[in-house]
Amino acid sequence: MFSIDPLVSGAFALGLAFGATGQLSGFCLLSGLRRRWLDGDSGMIAAFAVAIAVSVAGVAALTIGGVIDPRESIYRGQNLSLPVIAAGGLLFGYGMVLANGCGARALILLGRGNLRSFVVLCCLVFGAQIAMKGILAPTRAAAQQATAGAAGGASVADWLTALLPDPVLATAVTAALLVLGCLVFAWRVASRQDWKTIAGGAVIGMLIVAGWVVTGVVGADDFDPVPVTSLSFVAPTADTALALMLSTGGISRGIAVPLVLGVPIGAFIAALLRGGLDLEAFPTPRRMLRAMAGGLLMGIGGVMALGCTIGQGLTGLSTLAVASLLAFAAIVAGTRIGLVGPLRIH
Repeated sequence: MFSIDPLVSGAFALGLAFGATGQLSGFCLLSGLRRRWLDGDSGMIAAFAVAIAVSVAGVAALTIGGVIDPRESIYRGQNLSLPVIAAGGLLFGYGMVLANGCGARALILLGRGNLRSFVVLCCLVFGAQIAMKGILAPTRAAAQQATAGAAGGASVADWLTALLPDPVLATAVTAALLVLGCLVFAWRVASRQDWKTIAGGAVIGMLIVAGWVVTGVVGADDFDPVPVTSLSFVAPTADTALALMLSTGGISRGIAVPLVLGVPIGAFIAALLRGGLDLEAFPTPRRMLRAMAGGLLMGIGGVMALGCTIGQGLTGLSTLAVASLLAFAAIVAGTRIGLVGPLRIH
């Protein structure tokens, strides 16, 4: 009898929901930062802050309740290299400006007919693969090994252990402070007209929490375990492309392929229902070259940073990982360099 793996179906449903929500709300960190720094419009960045708040609150509750253990995720690895992660975040942020969007946004735009995003994704896949398994892999691995340390796998909550020896209480207090800070920021900068955008951010945050449940509970299998994680779109996109091209004995169990495939399909359905389908191409060869360079940098940087604006900025940060906080800060810094810094892109 044919059976559906709940992990696969759950991941595909997450992809559909993420794609549809991203299409309807326009959720995008780059757009939020660009509007805040260049136009004084803070609605989208407020939505991202709400997404952080919701995801942190949800994952903290799951952690305290013993439902999942973030220490089993890559974001809390014991020998992470903070310098490599920071350098990768800078590359990713700058590449995101070149490409005019991150990998997750490119998947959403592809679903509604944006052909530029297909070029970005192809270059992102290429960059990620050469950093993971190709010509840059030995250099990346050597740099990680030379600079790795236990601090990389720490949680921000560990900083409070001197005052709060109970790890559960330290996690609760740290999560509460971060959630409160994000919500206060969103309240102060958002306007009444931003409620739809804010709602989209809240839904994205809930999808991050749902992703941890899908991998840690729904898809748990002692005989065929999968990494406990949630939404991310650099290595999973690269792995999906490789699996679709080279897999002859079936695709290995995990959330990468169904999640990545679900995003453009969800965006397509939302665009179809709302009348947003439109084929778009590059206006000039120069814009195409810039997008290709951006995709390449995002692929390389995303592998070095262990994630993207979603993978580290939401999924990783929801675990309160120090490495994720650093990666997100580096991505924002790289974005600022590309938007308003000395290497700004015109």
